[in-house]
Amino acid sequence: MKALFQQDLKVVNVGLQGFADNIAAAGGSVTQLTWAPPAGADAALGWSLANLVADPRVDEANRVAYQRCLAAQPRLVDLVLARDAIAGLGGGQRRILHAGPPIAWADMCGPQRGAIAGAIVYEGWAGSTEDAEALAAGGEVALEPCHHHGAVGPMAGIISPSMPVWVVENADRGNRAFCNLNEGLGKVLRFGANSPEVLQRLRWLGGEFFGALQVAVRGLADADLKPLMAQALHMGDELHNRNAAASGLLFKRLTLALLQSDLDRGVVQRALAFIAGNDHFFLNISMAACKATMDAAHGVPGSSLVTVMARNGVDFGIRLSGTGDQWFQAPANPVDGLYFPGYSVADAAADLGDSAITETAGLGGFAMAASPAIVQFVGGTPADATANSRRMLDITLGVNPAFTLPPLNFGGTPAGIDARLVLDSGVLPVINTGIAHRLAGVGQIGAGITTAPLACFGGAIAALARSLEGQPA
Repeated sequence: MKALFQQDLKVVNVGLQGFADNIAAAGGSVTQLTWAPPAGADAALGWSLANLVADPRVDEANRVAYQRCLAAQPRLVDLVLARDAIAGLGGGQRRILHAGPPIAWADMCGPQRGAIAGAIVYEGWAGSTEDAEALAAGGEVALEPCHHHGAVGPMAGIISPSMPVWVVENADRGNRAFCNLNEGLGKVLRFGANSPEVLQRLRWLGGEFFGALQVAVRGLADADLKPLMAQALHMGDELHNRNAAASGLLFKRLTLALLQSDLDRGVVQRALAFIAGNDHFFLNISMAACKATMDAAHGVPGSSLVTVMARNGVDFGIRLSGTGDQWFQAPANPVDGLYFPGYSVADAAADLGDSAITETAGLGGFAMAASPAIVQFVGGTPADATANSRRMLDITLGVNPAFTLPPLNFGGTPAGIDARLVLDSGVLPVINTGIAHRLAGVGQIGAGITTAPLACFGGAIAALARSLEGQPA
């Protein structure tokens, strides 16, 4: 022992940073390993987790679910009115779909309430937003999550019967997913704005624009989305908050289809001008493609693969492939980001929207290494963007070879979040997102980075463990 302490010591410190700081201050050589007890130091949950980590039933179920993700081939097959595509919105039903897990009107955040009120007026069910709020509060309009109907929506995520929706079909398994149109930035419905200007834009999108784009989509020479998305990653997109390249690539396809149509020239010009001026236009298609991908992996008994991450401005919810349609929720985390002039974190709603389906499929925050320019919008540095992608490798089942990241030597994006790995490591899925004002009608006030709360994964793992009790290993 005396000989040991006469040498230059090199220390590995596990856990609390303070011990490493003291050694470094004394001139010692120290390597810090960040560590915390798994499962949030919950002994019972930790035991359930330990059993699932070594469970061959879970490993096999994850292999099946993950392969379904990788095999998915999303294709843009149509643009139709929501009531004609989503059964729950047909037949004259007064139902509106919203982002995130289930939530009652009384508990909703300001932007979601504002967007629902605007949609009710848009549908003609009320003459004013005040009357619309009264209808929603009285239960005369059903309010349900988009995810309960095979759909997704960004931010407030509102889909009502008369709104157009993209139809994306997974050619591998035949399942379909839906998402609404992107209105652009600023004061828009998805951020809770519901002024006459917002509703006028929605009516144009649901009228003249819808007619033109439906013709274009049905006339596409190439409807496959996976190659387009892969190319966009090589052009600097991450397909959540940066969709400039993907929107441009889609614009070319739509333009060719429209030029071959017999539509009025003015209609075509106005439609293309709107798309050309909206770098976020592809976001909603990206979301539908990711939803179709993850739905293909849903419903595999015993799988700990996360197939849904969604937020309603109050709570964050996840679903696992192996636990059916159960939601596991916790309060949504705040968003750390860049704010537009005049706004701060005090003005912001909590994390909001279904757009985290992109991260669930290995894009967005998981693909930030492909998009160093995204940090100008959400904050941080290009090195942070690359570090986010690398860190997500710790909690995923593998990488998606179809979506490669040039800064990572063209390695695939981390894909297939395993709830076991999240709970064991404490590494939380990273999400880059827009920030809505906490009050209805104001709109977007910034963008930034957040994470999924750990408690969601604890509840999911406990439920998965219960579902496997008594079944042969």
